[in-house]
Amino acid sequence: MKEEKIYVTPRCPIRTTSELIGGKWKLVILQQLLTHDELRLSELKRLIPDISEKMLIQELKILVMNDLAKRKDYDEFPPRVAYSISDRGQHIAPLIKEMVSFAQKYEQ
Repeated sequence: MKEEKIYVTPRCPIRTTSELIGGKWKLVILQQLLTHDELRLSELKRLIPDISEKMLIQELKILVMNDLAKRKDYDEFPPRVAYSISDRGQHIAPLIKEMVSFAQKYEQ
């Protein structure tokens, strides 16, 4: 499956947002990246135990491609890679906060 970069267009902001962060895992991954400075793949997998490693890698690749997350390759042996939230990805924080608030009110 070939992933393609999502381009923001003036068509519909809700649809664009949904395309960028929709799906089962992207918001969960972004929430973890927002609450930690930097996470390795194994750390993300431990924080999100229900996700398969293949799906985690695939979703991270899409988030990086769309500039919502950053991937840092350390020049070490053995190779080390870490992920963090990008400047653009920081803008998702208020939406995640509102989603948490909605869920808490819904559960009451």
